[in-house]
Amino acid sequence: MASSDLESKAKEAFIDDHFELAVSLYSQAIDICPTRADLFADRAQAYIKLNALTDAVADTNKAIELDPEMAKAYLRKGTACFKLEEYQTAKAALETGAVLAPGDSRFTNLIKECELKIAEVIVEIFAKRVPPNSIKVDFGEQILSVRIDIPEEEAYHFQPRLFGKIVPAKCRYEVLSTKIEIRLAKAEPIHWTSLEYNKETGVTHKINVSTVGKGPTYPSSKPKRVDWDKLEAQVKEEEKEEKLDGDAGLNKFFADIYRGADEDMRRAMQKSFFESNGTVFKPGCTAYPHVKLSVKTYP
Repeated sequence: MASSDLESKAKEAFIDDHFELAVSLYSQAIDICPTRADLFADRAQAYIKLNALTDAVADTNKAIELDPEMAKAYLRKGTACFKLEEYQTAKAALETGAVLAPGDSRFTNLIKECELKIAEVIVEIFAKRVPPNSIKVDFGEQILSVRIDIPEEEAYHFQPRLFGKIVPAKCRYEVLSTKIEIRLAKAEPIHWTSLEYNKETGVTHKINVSTVGKGPTYPSSKPKRVDWDKLEAQVKEEEKEEKLDGDAGLNKFFADIYRGADEDMRRAMQKSFFESNGTVFKPGCTAYPHVKLSVKTYP
């Protein structure tokens, strides 16, 4: 079958939402005509629909290599990188594309979205059924202070010295049904490798994660380590024995652990794990079980 026929069938498949078929047909067309930039750009669009984002970026890079003037290649690269939370890379690609297609509002709209992501840090504190009047959030030049008062429970207080400076007047927060979402406006559009500043070294501690999906252990000031994989297994066993729902089993289990823990382990449990560049930030356990901290930062 000729490359043009395969391309036509691939476009039809894409319109019909048969994205896997579209990728297959574009791939066959590329095998016949490996120097056609538009085939790579169009296959990238199908990859984006399949959420195969790294494949999409690879295809857009190839399309740009073959035809540096192809605006849609930059648009699709920007789209894929945005979905990958690589906002600086996305913005750079979109700005190049906007020069090539000055009348296309898709570029300017996505560039604005990238700028918003680059300029802020999002902190999420998961706290169920907490009244808004029990929550106090204050912003300083390089300090975030969060206090949650709950009757008959130990107050939750989170007050880190932040990695970088913020603009307090532009910071905001919202109390939702299951969490408090805090948006910190960066004073400078620099990459934060973590949320907290380390006063000893001027940089933050980094948690090494050996494999995706395996929970890391958090190092404390003593040799003792909290093995989160082991704790997760115990949680599951606890749920089986007491037939509690997932949240109830988790909450009771961590509450029991916290009550019996020494200060070193409590400090470790109150920490959260961070991986930069848009990967997962694993929530830790706090002084009372139904409040958990999760942080997302953008470069």
